[in-house]
Amino acid sequence: MQNEDRIQPYAQNPFYWQYKGKPVLLIGGSVEDNLFQIPDLEAHLDLLKSCGGNYVRCTMSSRDPGDVWPFERDPATGLYDLTRPGEAYWRRFTRFLELAAERDIIAQFEMWDRFDFAREPWQDNPYNPKNNVNYTAEASGLKEVITTHPGQRESAFFRTVPALENNQVILPYQIQQVEKMLSISLDYGNTLYCIDNETNESAEWGKYWALFIQAKATAAGALVQCTEMWDAHNLLDGEHAATFDHPELYSFVDISQNNHSPADKHWSNPQEIRRRLIASGHIRPMNSVKIYGANSGRYGSTRDAQERFWRNIFGGLASSRFHRPASGLGLNVIAQAHIRSMRMFTDALDIFTCEPHNDLLSDRSWNEAYCTANPGVAYGVFFPDGGNVQLDVGAAGGRSLTLRWLDIRQSGWSGTKTVSADEQGLLHLVTPTEEGYWAALVL
Repeated sequence: MQNEDRIQPYAQNPFYWQYKGKPVLLIGGSVEDNLFQIPDLEAHLDLLKSCGGNYVRCTMSSRDPGDVWPFERDPATGLYDLTRPGEAYWRRFTRFLELAAERDIIAQFEMWDRFDFAREPWQDNPYNPKNNVNYTAEASGLKEVITTHPGQRESAFFRTVPALENNQVILPYQIQQVEKMLSISLDYGNTLYCIDNETNESAEWGKYWALFIQAKATAAGALVQCTEMWDAHNLLDGEHAATFDHPELYSFVDISQNNHSPADKHWSNPQEIRRRLIASGHIRPMNSVKIYGANSGRYGSTRDAQERFWRNIFGGLASSRFHRPASGLGLNVIAQAHIRSMRMFTDALDIFTCEPHNDLLSDRSWNEAYCTANPGVAYGVFFPDGGNVQLDVGAAGGRSLTLRWLDIRQSGWSGTKTVSADEQGLLHLVTPTEEGYWAALVL
């Protein structure tokens, strides 16, 4: 694929993405994180596409039942040989890329998932010294047993780079694995790269791999986009500065951990980061590759997930994707309805010319409504559970406006109605029902 067709920040508004030369809003959900390993992959991607989705997450992980690891076993010992790439693993990966590209689905990869390198998954991991023919625990510095949560940073696997422990026993195998991944993925233009899943390791680890990816891409003549995902739930935590303040390493930011935040805080923290990026002079897309929230999980309710999906997009994010079950809605019927409705709404509203504008709302109670707008041209207001607010449309200069309501759960529009603001330039918006997810489109 030519570089101009690859996914990259949108030239006219770099808070968003463009793909194949056109602006694109990334929305989605999927049943699993390491999507390339599921058996019914093609049908799942077709389902996503059918409801307007175009965005998936893909950890390079192997810890679930039925997964394969990225290395072959040594025939003589039955142990893994880290010099031999796993044929089944990389065949699945290639097929995933092909199927996603055919459907114009953007895949955001995470090269290292820390949960593969601790506790039970570590017992099966080929990098564990007891599972391979390539090194011992003594030579590698890797423990055979790690019982703590990976956030305790017990594994030396994430300290191998020269700026940290310079572990020349392990690092060559890590390099070989990433090179194998890039030898396949750089041929595709629908890929975004993230170094880790929820890391709290040294920023030097992510820096090494970001520069490594850039160097390999440059050598291949390919344009790539890279980020890091930090563990801190609070976007204002200093961990995230390693991404926000280093555009030379990271061409976009992923703020998925903000999806642990409730209601108005979930809205306000990204607005602070948005202002920070504007002030820095390095505006970049802000992605949210996993929205937590499901009654079956621990990180918010099913209602939280639905609200977060819409607040993300109305809050100026470039992507929004439902996390896999049980911690998210995945691509269940509820998620499908929201994806379908979001695509309907943003097909009618030019989101790429809009900005978050809660300042245009008055008589608003906590978590009642959220606004995106191109003042004087177009306005969108999302109501998580019915509502009644005033929208300042004074920038429209008193012209007649049209109002349409989208019933988000039913993915259905109301009829178009002509409306006018009052003498103060305020338009009174009252949702068609007292409850439910609604979005108002004012043009």
